[in-house]
Amino acid sequence: MKKIVMTVMALIMATGCIFAATKIGVSMPTQSLQRWNQDGANMKAMLEKAGYTVDLQFAGDNDIPTQVAQIENMIVGNCKVLIIAAIDGSSLTEVLKEAKAKKIAVIAYDRLIMNSDAVSYYASFDNYQVGVIQGTYLRDQLKLATAKGPFNIELITGDPGDNNAGFFFNGALSILKPYIDSGKLVIKSGQTTFAQCATPSWSTEEAQKRFENIITSVKYGPKGVKLDAVMASNDSTAQGVTNALVGAGYTKANFPLLTGQDCDKASVKNMLMGIQSMSIFKDTRTLAAQVVVMTTAIVKGTTVPVNDKKTYNNGTGIIPSFLCAPVFATLDNYKKLLIDSGYYKEADIAVK
Repeated sequence: MKKIVMTVMALIMATGCIFAATKIGVSMPTQSLQRWNQDGANMKAMLEKAGYTVDLQFAGDNDIPTQVAQIENMIVGNCKVLIIAAIDGSSLTEVLKEAKAKKIAVIAYDRLIMNSDAVSYYASFDNYQVGVIQGTYLRDQLKLATAKGPFNIELITGDPGDNNAGFFFNGALSILKPYIDSGKLVIKSGQTTFAQCATPSWSTEEAQKRFENIITSVKYGPKGVKLDAVMASNDSTAQGVTNALVGAGYTKANFPLLTGQDCDKASVKNMLMGIQSMSIFKDTRTLAAQVVVMTTAIVKGTTVPVNDKKTYNNGTGIIPSFLCAPVFATLDNYKKLLIDSGYYKEADIAVK
């Protein structure tokens, strides 16, 4: 993080305000999830510090037509670069034809935009690795390599329209599937495929409804069928699972292992209360800083830094990518990752 921020600051010192007339469009999917508010705010602040004029827009509550209309306005408004976190990775093909015709560079932010040759670059965290970390955490906590088992586990992931959801899910299964196949891990609901485990719009409410149905059908409960673990791909779905489990009578004393992602304040509080086990920390400041570096390289016509040229194919070819490294937070290290780094203040996550 420090290295990237120093790079951004060096750019600012070197360029001053020569980019003041250069407009950058930033399109975020929603303000209903904490992480997108943070992403948008970080991106706007860092771009403005680098001297750019920034048009930051949030697409209502994951409303695709709103996002399309906002991007159209950014194109008409002569934005030099578009930084887009797509609601649906396949919904922007037509509008981005206009961007390509006007030679506007497009950076897909965190979510890969599919089926568009207008996408110039992709900037994200290593999303497959996110799932690998979650699966590895559960494997190690359950001691699957040595324990007799079997252990009961359930899976919940995100929106089918979010290309990242598949990477999270498949990354986790790359670790867990051998144990599922051997019978050491048992999914009693029978819901094992991505489609069965998906959650529209990453909705906490939808996650809670699905998990309440699973609890009822399988008869999970503190005095019923034991539930050992839940692999949740992010915090909003984990919070839905938590709500369902608490409603079924689970407490800190008998809560299953539960993964998450984003270190949302609510989930960090749940970790402190002993009802969420971990959350992947994707420092949005790191990603925002890297995108500023990429944006400035585009504007200046210099080489754009990437570190992956083979993984992400959006249907029109491989998209040059920069992948930041995710880490995970638990009770053991959350203070160093979240408080000492300045990401949160103690008061932000205090349990009242």
